[in-house]
Amino acid sequence: MIIRRKPEDFRVEELTGATPGADGAFALYRLEKTGWTTPDALAAVRRRWKIEVRRLSYGGLKDRHAQTTQYFTIYRGPQRKLTHSGVQVEYLGQVGEPFTSQQIEANRFELVLRRMSRAEADYATANLPEVQDFGVPNYFDDQRFGSVAGGGPFMARSLLQGDHEEALRVALTASYPHDRKEQKNEKDIVRGLWGNWERCKERLPRSHARSLVDYLVTHPTDFAGALERLRPELRGLYLSAYQSFLWNRILAAWIEAILPPEDLVRVGLMLGAVPMPRRLTSDQQALLESSRIPLPSPKAQREDDDPIAAPMQQVLEKEGVTLDQFRLRGLKEVFFSRGDRPALCMPRELKWSREADDMHPGKEMMTLTFDLPRGSYATLIVKRISTTAPEGEAEE
Repeated sequence: MIIRRKPEDFRVEELTGATPGADGAFALYRLEKTGWTTPDALAAVRRRWKIEVRRLSYGGLKDRHAQTTQYFTIYRGPQRKLTHSGVQVEYLGQVGEPFTSQQIEANRFELVLRRMSRAEADYATANLPEVQDFGVPNYFDDQRFGSVAGGGPFMARSLLQGDHEEALRVALTASYPHDRKEQKNEKDIVRGLWGNWERCKERLPRSHARSLVDYLVTHPTDFAGALERLRPELRGLYLSAYQSFLWNRILAAWIEAILPPEDLVRVGLMLGAVPMPRRLTSDQQALLESSRIPLPSPKAQREDDDPIAAPMQQVLEKEGVTLDQFRLRGLKEVFFSRGDRPALCMPRELKWSREADDMHPGKEMMTLTFDLPRGSYATLIVKRISTTAPEGEAEE
């Protein structure tokens, strides 16, 4: 089975109640893009319109390998449209506040699964009613872990353990499959000359990494200071990846504690398989639907009688960290986010159809449409209905 055979096979649209009018300091736009990440597409818009980054606000990150529709605002932005390669921007009107994730009511998906054997299509068709009735656990999917090279190590785990040098080393030298040639060369230089900051600076081209190395030339052991000079968006990616990994493990441990093995199916994710329910009693469903699990942080402490307390403690002990360590003492500009996340994701308006695959003779294709709350992953539903299909493996 293949998903995302072409961008049109994966469509996502933000649903919002934002209502533009004639008044307000913020111009609201609809962004339609193909082949771009959200930050890259908006950076192209800013360059074309010569807009400072602080004037622009958006709600969600949408995938590069998809056709996506989302919204953004610019403070006192131009009242016109823009057409760029793979990017369409339409001016909708004025609003009184910047567009943020809080204004996304849901995301609407249309996915096409291709090159399915009849057995795979039969298996998915049999599993879709279970997803419709019981939903899927609201795990963070693999897209959340793009900053984790090869499944690890986690830069943030080194931070929690107070090893600032190792945290910086991971941030500057970890290799990723999508690295461009110049990025690979830069990381090779830093890796090979680690500690010889003068020589490292001479070899590096002008870049963010070079600016950090330049700081280390005059502060050769102040790795905490260098980490605080890491670009905020990069720091955020590293910290949120580790929080999300732990959150997934806490949810998985809780589900395994309240459901018998025969009611579970294991679904493979990049950082390990996780359990998902095949059936739930009404009490189990009510419990999961009403529960919100906190992201690990100093504010996530739970009383002993809280049902989440035991699985959280189990996961943290296995990792060798404590909630108190999330305070990151000694770092002023680096901190973990606080908040919580629903334990269960229930797709709305879930529909599906199957037919002959027009791109792969002799194979079938399925089309799925559904709405998900913001922050939930459509790819989890695909994995849930295809994880143990009798023939073939999912490819992306």
